[in-house]
Amino acid sequence: MRLYLLALNPTDSVTEGFLPAAARLGLDVTVLTDQPDAHRATYPDIEILPCDVRDFRAVITRVSTHHRPDAVFTNSDHLQTQAALAAAYFGLPGKDWRATLRCKDKAEMRRRLADAGLDTVWSTELNGPTTLPDAPYPCVVKPREGVASEDVVLVDSAEELVTRSKEIFDRRPGTVLVVEEYLPGELHTLETLGDGRTRYVLGGFHTELSPPPYFIEERLTFVPAHPEPVVEQVLAQLDALGVGFGACHTEFVVHEGRARLIEVNYRAIGDQCDLLLARLLEIPLFEHILRAHLGEPLPADLGARRDGAARLDYPCAERPGTLTDAPAATELTLEGVHLTYRPLRAPGERHELYGTNRDYLGVLRATGTDQPTVDRVAADFLAGLRWEIQP
Repeated sequence: MRLYLLALNPTDSVTEGFLPAAARLGLDVTVLTDQPDAHRATYPDIEILPCDVRDFRAVITRVSTHHRPDAVFTNSDHLQTQAALAAAYFGLPGKDWRATLRCKDKAEMRRRLADAGLDTVWSTELNGPTTLPDAPYPCVVKPREGVASEDVVLVDSAEELVTRSKEIFDRRPGTVLVVEEYLPGELHTLETLGDGRTRYVLGGFHTELSPPPYFIEERLTFVPAHPEPVVEQVLAQLDALGVGFGACHTEFVVHEGRARLIEVNYRAIGDQCDLLLARLLEIPLFEHILRAHLGEPLPADLGARRDGAARLDYPCAERPGTLTDAPAATELTLEGVHLTYRPLRAPGERHELYGTNRDYLGVLRATGTDQPTVDRVAADFLAGLRWEIQP
């Protein structure tokens, strides 16, 4: 059976998750990408075909002139609609392209939820810098189809909105921005997995953010089960968006018992959280996701372990410059806590300070069975690491 995997940059989810899972399932994999050299360097034994993967027509042509597909899949935020359209064209299982579009387009997501009577958030779109004197400041400015806190910023006034939006438009010509009211509350995630008939809640995370005006995710702590009323509210909003197939990563805030969506990433959670989930729950998470795209039903019971505790930490650069010294990749167990540290920048790289996830220097995954112990061991481990950044 042949799996077509659509990709942009090589990611940990693909390298350590989906490709090994596909091999275990005995699938022949063809990667379609607009960056073939980077992928060939990362996994030279996989068939790589160049393709303008952002264009669903190019994807369909590339597939139809190659081998017959059994599944078309991607875990990229940017390619969900293209993969959904290609899967539908070939009559294969996949996500509803309308649902992938609603999730990717943050303005359309707001309209859909308002039309369903589930939540109304003040929101508008900008094609260029402008004043919005009547907006309910503070407001959040973000690209309509952005990801990873890139160019997401809190503004307190109409004047600041003009300044910040002009900076973003200068960096990203032709983009469309969404301006929406700031939603107070603690930030959480809900991780779900479905086959179009059955949907499982895998748990979620509590997310700790950097101080405003930016929204960098600095730490995620695993939450085995959110309160049932909160889960019901989130799932009702996902139903309104048409989400229910494959993996989905949903970010939401809870304020005074009310769950309100921040964004829906209709794919498996990234930044190595998916790798942690698979280990923590002790389930073949990546195989389950691929099997759903092959048209196979999920098992009646995932058999997920429910006594785990975990967190992820993302040490960030605090200033621009060249990374001259940094800790190497490490994996060890201390006091029953399994620690996996992976660097995300190599010594010699120079970076600006972005105010986004691109400031990450590395990621620490910690899993165990007791949250206080996991927290203490992870904090002590991080305290022993050093990064040197020279101007």
